[in-house]
Amino acid sequence: MEKSKLAINGGPKAIDSFEGKGSPKIDHAELLEMADTWGYPPEIIEEIRKVVEKVDVGPSLVHFNNPNSKVTEMENLVRKLFDVKHVMGVSSGTAALHTAYVAADIGCGDEVIVPGWCEIDESMTIDPNDVEKKITPRTKAIAPVHMSGFVCNMDAIMDIAKRYKLMVIEDCAQSCGAKFKGKRVGTIGNIGCFSISSYKVTGGGESGLVMTNDDKLFARAQQWAEAGGLWRPDRFAPARWKGELFCGLNYRMSELEGTVELVQFRKMEAQLDRWRKNKKLIMSNLPVYKELRPRVIHDIDGEMGHSIGFFGRTAEEAEKLASALSAEGVGAGTRGRSTNPDWHYYQYMEMILNKVPATSDGCPWECPKAGESAKVKYSFDMCPNVIDLTSRHVSVGVNQWWTENDCIKVAQAMTKVFDAFFTRDDKYPNWLSAVS
Repeated sequence: MEKSKLAINGGPKAIDSFEGKGSPKIDHAELLEMADTWGYPPEIIEEIRKVVEKVDVGPSLVHFNNPNSKVTEMENLVRKLFDVKHVMGVSSGTAALHTAYVAADIGCGDEVIVPGWCEIDESMTIDPNDVEKKITPRTKAIAPVHMSGFVCNMDAIMDIAKRYKLMVIEDCAQSCGAKFKGKRVGTIGNIGCFSISSYKVTGGGESGLVMTNDDKLFARAQQWAEAGGLWRPDRFAPARWKGELFCGLNYRMSELEGTVELVQFRKMEAQLDRWRKNKKLIMSNLPVYKELRPRVIHDIDGEMGHSIGFFGRTAEEAEKLASALSAEGVGAGTRGRSTNPDWHYYQYMEMILNKVPATSDGCPWECPKAGESAKVKYSFDMCPNVIDLTSRHVSVGVNQWWTENDCIKVAQAMTKVFDAFFTRDDKYPNWLSAVS
């Protein structure tokens, strides 16, 4: 029998095509399940099914090597919105912080100054005066937290960081889109971290962001969050500089998250405008009182505006004010008291106070490489100002969808309560002028 000429040498192919025909790995079945997640009733889902089952297509839900990547589209949009060079979507705000710390080379024995271990001031954000007191030879970074939409005093933080040659890692989990003197938080320090989730102002699932203007910090962040090297121009090329390549993890944002967050960021500016407008309207209709201290605002035009804060003279008075406001129909509350423990406050995180390790080797608390840092002690009362201010602080939520009339009614209800507790101060025409 004559041997057939191999196709590789110009002979005929043994197989031209296959008869079997499959369907996309991800098709309309997954889409319909998502419609159920969205809360559409069965009859609507059935109508959707009748339309989409006629089209035999399915998406690619991987970030890299995807010409229609929604994660990439979202990252590009955020770069423009925040005027920042690099943005990376990750799986959570915790992943963003972990990635940023590794990118900044925070290692065993290094110290990072964070509010909780450091005092806060009447802005309810990190106190720059105490930051400077907490610096030791082991301090490597400052991590200001822009809490509840209120921005930190970044001028003071950056001045301290410059004088002591420290990194600044901004935690913007609760202040996405806020500004300090015209610059978005997250772009002022060396690197910014965000939680983009359903529990935050911007976000619709569970994800996060890392952003920076530093090329090398961003390369290290990418290597930690995407250890497969898919982010590199030449994936398997040798390291271009010392510290670029190492064994990382995988904190990639999924394409489903990217799709939702892309839309969320398209909505961000309009949301902020509504909150800021409503908050200012309420504050401009509130009298000033001699005994009532408003929360300090470092940038009234830049903060997010989704709450109004003030301090009672005592924790008991704060509780009474919150109760009285709530009874009038104003959503108000206190946090940080023993009667209402909250893990947002260090004094209730027993796993930190007691230095409880995740594994039996005791790390990081008992790691031999930690040196003097391992000897640090945490206690319930280590930050008395934190305990005092959080117990006396009252927060009133501001709804972005309130009408002008709604805002006036809220201001009138607050005035009704404050008049019963305090004496008016005619030095300022209204609360907005007093804090601006």
